[in-house]
Amino acid sequence: MTESNGAPRGAGGGSMPDWEKRFRAPRVSLPDWAEDAPDRSLFVSNATGTYELYAWDRVTGEQRRATDRPNGTTDGLLSPDGEWIWWFSDKDGDEFGVWLRQPFGGGEDVPAVDGLEASYPAGLAIGRDGSTAVVGRSTDEDGTTIHVVRGGGAPQEIYRHRESAGVGDLSHDGTLIAIEHTEHGDAMHAALRVVRPDGTTVAELDDTKGGSQELGLEVLGFAPVDGDTRLLVGHQRRGRWEPMVWDVASGEETDLALYLPGDVSAEWYPDGSALLVAHSFEARSDLWRYEFGSGALTRVETPPGTVSGATARPDGNVEYLWSSAAEPSVVRSTSGGVVLDPPGLKAPASVPVEDVWVEGPGGRIHALVQKPAGATGPLPTVFEVHGGPTWHDSDSFAAGPAAWVDHGYAVVRVNYRGSTGYGREWTDALKHRVGLIELEDVSAVREWAVSSGLADPDRLVLAGGSWGGYLTLLGVGTQPDLWAVGLAAVPVADYVTAYHDEMEALKALDRTLFGGTPEEVPDRFTVSSPLTYVDEVKAPVYISAGVNDPRCPIRQIDNYVDRLVARGATHEVYRYDAGHGSLVVEERIKQVRLELDFAARHLS
Repeated sequence: MTESNGAPRGAGGGSMPDWEKRFRAPRVSLPDWAEDAPDRSLFVSNATGTYELYAWDRVTGEQRRATDRPNGTTDGLLSPDGEWIWWFSDKDGDEFGVWLRQPFGGGEDVPAVDGLEASYPAGLAIGRDGSTAVVGRSTDEDGTTIHVVRGGGAPQEIYRHRESAGVGDLSHDGTLIAIEHTEHGDAMHAALRVVRPDGTTVAELDDTKGGSQELGLEVLGFAPVDGDTRLLVGHQRRGRWEPMVWDVASGEETDLALYLPGDVSAEWYPDGSALLVAHSFEARSDLWRYEFGSGALTRVETPPGTVSGATARPDGNVEYLWSSAAEPSVVRSTSGGVVLDPPGLKAPASVPVEDVWVEGPGGRIHALVQKPAGATGPLPTVFEVHGGPTWHDSDSFAAGPAAWVDHGYAVVRVNYRGSTGYGREWTDALKHRVGLIELEDVSAVREWAVSSGLADPDRLVLAGGSWGGYLTLLGVGTQPDLWAVGLAAVPVADYVTAYHDEMEALKALDRTLFGGTPEEVPDRFTVSSPLTYVDEVKAPVYISAGVNDPRCPIRQIDNYVDRLVARGATHEVYRYDAGHGSLVVEERIKQVRLELDFAARHLS
């Protein structure tokens, strides 16, 4: 066994390489803005080397760092009046903590809600008066509880259930609260309940009942108009995510029928007369404007690539966060120009992705391929597997894959069954044969990469973080002859122990995926756990883990590593003081160096 110390060969000296510049270059998120004070915004930036929240006064141009913690801060929200910044304070990335707040202009952080103990967050909505809030909490003991707080008074509990739930939204006039819940026991497909601030029910919407299909709903937001009882809802009734309008007072449902391929989401324009529609299809995305009066759907012009977030401003312009695999992310506006352009080092460009479609056991699989400019195969190739699993890789900028390309590798990213963006059936396909379904798709794309001449079959790396880390460890165990190296970041390694140690909301998701608990369906957990196959692993394995991780806890990783040690298997482990990944730029760079070095040593 080797415990990595973060000082691989060749880490020092010389000018800064492009891959490192991409991590160090200042980045910003799409700015959130206060509904009743739109010149006040909140965004996340790594400008100081750690991802923190920043307050931005658009009138004066002043940008102020609002949080400053060793392990960073990203969860925050502006009150609609623009007077307060609410932010979630956990301990070193463990995601268990309390909401604090501070004045927008700066000042002391104070507890946002007295009387609520530390918990995992389960949604937050703040009223327009700045003093009313709806706070969702999750704990192992209580499940999910939701509380209403008024004017600094004692919190009133309005909801409690063992299964996962969360705050969806608070209506514009503060009289209605939308809740997403999974009381039916299916954590992948939520139902909706609208209640008054005293907890009495106004309306219910549940697509999981009365049919053979498992369909989900999601809250997209109440209409931004006082007295308007329309709620924008995401649904899956046509086999993909689409928006509709539900009047919670009358029960009327308005199907927008936008007829765009792929998944569609939306948010209100500030006057409630139109929707800003976000459309995702085959790893790329674009924006549209939908007019309620005429039903017209008009394209909002954005460059080809991926829009990671967008918001309609009161003046009618749209601000959006855009990137492509080749071009770093930037916040743009339809009015022209860049909204936020942080000073300092600029991230170098990378290479574009190529689309590949491969016939797999469950249908056509979409993969994104990058390789060094002008390179011809066969190349050492990294199969970088995304997390989630309900996520997808897209034509967007990612410093990690770009680093591998800079070092002469091809990078293949597979949108396996379980990924979003290809319809409900594709996303839901992995149930019960968890992990194994995804790896069948990765294996099919691997076969294409080798047979096409792109990939060197003797220099194939399976890599990923979170769910991708889980698939990496499961892959090197169940497909030991296919992979030369495995690189697993914050993985599930021992699924039974992971289930018992993880945060409550993930327990609910696992019960949905497997059809029960480890005690109820032990065979399903066994066949899908990397620990089951640890003695079959042939490839050298590198594992990195956050010691405070509530999603992929450290004890189950230690169990897996102990088995590697007992076998004398080639492996290295790097533990760091954070949670499910790090918000510190130097730490991220250190981990990429360690992975690059490990692969280079074991592929030579």
